[in-house]
Amino acid sequence: MTMTRRQALHLLGLGAALSVSGCSLLGRTPLPRLLESTAPLPAPYTVPLPLPAVAKPVRTDAHTDYYELVQRQAEVEILPGLRTPIWGYGGQFPGPTIRARSGRRTVVQVANRLGVPTVTHLHGGHTPAESDGYPTDLVQPGTRRDHTFPLDQRAATLWYHDHRMDYTGPQVWRGLAGFFLVSDQEEESLPLPSGERDIPLMICDRSFNADGSMPYPARHDGPGAREAFMGGVLGDVILVNGAAWPELRVDRARYRLRLLNGSNARTYELALPAGGTLVQIGSDGGLLAAPRPLDRVRLAPGERADVIVDFAAYRVGDRVELRNLLEEGPQARVMRFAVDRDARDDSAIPTTLSRIEVLDPAKAKVTRDFQFASGDVHGHTGWLINGRPFDTGHVEARPRLGDIEVWRITSDVAHPVHLHLDHFQVLSVAGERRGGPPEWKDTVELRESQTVEIVTRFTGYRGRYVMHCHNLEHEDMAMMTNFEVI
Repeated sequence: MTMTRRQALHLLGLGAALSVSGCSLLGRTPLPRLLESTAPLPAPYTVPLPLPAVAKPVRTDAHTDYYELVQRQAEVEILPGLRTPIWGYGGQFPGPTIRARSGRRTVVQVANRLGVPTVTHLHGGHTPAESDGYPTDLVQPGTRRDHTFPLDQRAATLWYHDHRMDYTGPQVWRGLAGFFLVSDQEEESLPLPSGERDIPLMICDRSFNADGSMPYPARHDGPGAREAFMGGVLGDVILVNGAAWPELRVDRARYRLRLLNGSNARTYELALPAGGTLVQIGSDGGLLAAPRPLDRVRLAPGERADVIVDFAAYRVGDRVELRNLLEEGPQARVMRFAVDRDARDDSAIPTTLSRIEVLDPAKAKVTRDFQFASGDVHGHTGWLINGRPFDTGHVEARPRLGDIEVWRITSDVAHPVHLHLDHFQVLSVAGERRGGPPEWKDTVELRESQTVEIVTRFTGYRGRYVMHCHNLEHEDMAMMTNFEVI
């Protein structure tokens, strides 16, 4: 049964003072808000889709590939005729794509040439605690830090991004994010689209000042966004791989699109024109058990989906829009594909993609409850887990290495919840058991007044990790908690 917002807030102890305006004893619950550009919005589909450069290792040995990423400021042209200052890995937005292989150790040295501290987190990585990007593991300006990724995990579309405590929102907004693609033998044995038909697409929204800069509504008296934007910052220009409403020229053939929602707070429901099919083959944690034909794919911030689109279903000369069904006007557009040539296509979509272990919740050692809700943080609107703001000294859960646990998470407003270290499987949403084969996730969307149950097994590494909301404005204003694998 789906709870109403009033019922959920009552469960959280906040329901006594609700009014029609959505207020509680802790004040109004803010929702994401649009930050309007003062620069004219560019015409859609007038620039080609850029593809992030693929990083090359600086050296390799029998077991390890070594990379160097330099965080620095640069200026790029995003809006026609304007220069936009960004913070980027390698001075790029998105940063260079790292292509790695499961089971082969990857060491990434991050050098900070910005004027502020940074933290780099491999989102979806099965990573030792010392390299996971804990929010206070700061890389100070002028210093560098090695991150060791053993990559004892399945092939998957991962991404890396800034994770600095209290400042993730503005630092990702300025450009500190990039793809990290892991392959393995299982995936490579399948006849999926590859090479130039394997396209990573980082979708995010930004706003622009008249001079081309990207404003961020930061508070002036501390971390976090200004009160009006505490629910999340929405931009009015949709970027794909750092370009505003781009176009990609494609063959009449199958393409693999690696969709990533890299926005701070915006959710997308992506769809092709009526009758178009997105065949999902992968999720946050890699391949599904079998392909899943869909007419739309929903992605909350941080979520990924690998889909295949067969452009042979269109004619040469067709223009195929990828749209966001949750919006109207300019923000409903995402990008466009221009079908302009016939071509040979040796790819296929197998009926079986992968074998996925099913975690049995009956074997769970414990079931834990986590309540995500707004509240007061040092006199400002903030975001709490189990009634507490993030505290580096407080550990909310101590699972044992190797144990299976069920975590039950309840929301007030929408929260995309991201778990570090291990992927999980979703058991139920709003009290309804998930049917069909399981999939591996690291981020799950909780909609308003909803409860989601997940099951995971804690493997590989002991140490301190975090779970948090991936609405970055919520994360920066304290919606994060520690767990320690013992």
